[in-house]
Amino acid sequence: MKHAETVTFGGSALDRAGEVRADKDAVAALRADDAARAILFWRGKVLVDPARPASLVRLPLDHPALADAGSAPILLGREDGAARFAYDLSPWMPDEIFDPRQLGSFVDQSEQRHPMLPPDFVFVEMRQVMTWFTPRDAELAATGKAILAWHDSHGYCARCGFETVVNDAGWQRNCPACRASHFPRTDPVVIMLITHGNSVLMGRSPGWPEGMFSLLAGFVEPGETLEAAVRREVFEEAGVQVGTVSYLASQPWPFPASLMFGCAGEATSSEITIDPKEIEAAMWVTKEEMMDVFAGQHPTIKPARKGAIAHFLLQNWLADTLD
Repeated sequence: MKHAETVTFGGSALDRAGEVRADKDAVAALRADDAARAILFWRGKVLVDPARPASLVRLPLDHPALADAGSAPILLGREDGAARFAYDLSPWMPDEIFDPRQLGSFVDQSEQRHPMLPPDFVFVEMRQVMTWFTPRDAELAATGKAILAWHDSHGYCARCGFETVVNDAGWQRNCPACRASHFPRTDPVVIMLITHGNSVLMGRSPGWPEGMFSLLAGFVEPGETLEAAVRREVFEEAGVQVGTVSYLASQPWPFPASLMFGCAGEATSSEITIDPKEIEAAMWVTKEEMMDVFAGQHPTIKPARKGAIAHFLLQNWLADTLD
């Protein structure tokens, strides 16, 4: 697609400063720069200022709230020549009561406020605010959230079980026992715009909000091409055979750390037989019906979430701009 990188979390071209990550002196110099700023996270949530159009908060590195960080900051890259670091304030406990079961859930609308920050600054679930972000805000937020999630779940060596140590400004973990090196992982996922004539295949997972449908998606398996993954996943979930497959666009999806490969596929069969272990329902939706869905006028179907690549692909399908 000519405008593939206009998808949410794409197209910022952030300078990731990869050439200095292993140089501790160079990283220290970046942190000493008065123009360096911190991007704050708390248990997967990101700090925003809803009063501003470009809402991602950037704090000076000497701000007292950063004392609540539970680990060393991670270098995200340079913005306008100055470094941006991700700080994880997860050890901090807010005064207000919250339900920990909400954290990271599909509909977590709770907000947390740190006592050392302005009251307008709130930690929010990124799905709630991702469409507010500029491309640069979105890339910084997605990168920080994904790599912090990796650190949270990879504190011990996968080879020998020994506790690992952080290196390369947060972009590597090393095992002092067996000397294994571990790097941030990204899970490849195919998400499929499967069409049959004038209709597109839509499905829903259990637990989604009532009426919400989206494109089918699934993880790519080892030794599998994207095209093969599209055909396998569609057949497994909906019993539909797929012929020609083409790539459209990609989207980093930090929930927790996937790379979504948007693909188009032409169905060679139309009968649907769902696997209830995979999805709750599936259906063919015509372009005319989908236009009603996007307009909020369909009686039973709600649109895919704005900001997600499914919404992006469907929007371009409707506008005939998938080339």
